[in-house]
Amino acid sequence: MKKITILLVVTIFLFLGLVAFAANEPPKEGGMLPGIKLPVPKSPEGKTYLGLKGDGSFTIPQIKANVVIIEIFSMYCPYCQKEAPIVNELYNAIEKNPDLKGKIKIIGIGAGNTPFEVDTFRKTYDIPFPLFQDEDFSIHKVCGEVRTPYFIAIKINKKGTHQVIYSELGTIKNAEDFLKLMRKRSGLK
Repeated sequence: MKKITILLVVTIFLFLGLVAFAANEPPKEGGMLPGIKLPVPKSPEGKTYLGLKGDGSFTIPQIKANVVIIEIFSMYCPYCQKEAPIVNELYNAIEKNPDLKGKIKIIGIGAGNTPFEVDTFRKTYDIPFPLFQDEDFSIHKVCGEVRTPYFIAIKINKKGTHQVIYSELGTIKNAEDFLKLMRKRSGLK
């Protein structure tokens, strides 16, 4: 009986360890984004861009868009710094295209970055889309403690559900090619 009890306890701990490990993986394509809460932007431009009202917090699927592209970055990441102009180019390509403007939105989450660091990154690289700090790494942890830059794209369905359509480490390299990929994976024409 004692051996069975020990075996049962060990099995439970192994199972719980696997569950904890699985919960710390990056979002998988075809799956759902972990429940991430972000503060509603204080700036009217940020609220309008995301289609949000009021104060408090929101979840990413509440953004008024068909597709949301999330960049997990760090102010100190040289790849993120080098990638910033390309992500700005992606933003501009979306905003200049009447078929895509309002349908695809971009946000950035600064892993381990304070509000000061996120603001410095925004100003240094002239980032036109909302950036959010993740000073305590809480969002970074639920996203699998990914390295940076890490890009996640979700498709938001009409009923408010969503699905991850892209989840990759690394740079997007070319804004137009990445935009074509997002259109293809989301079904946007």
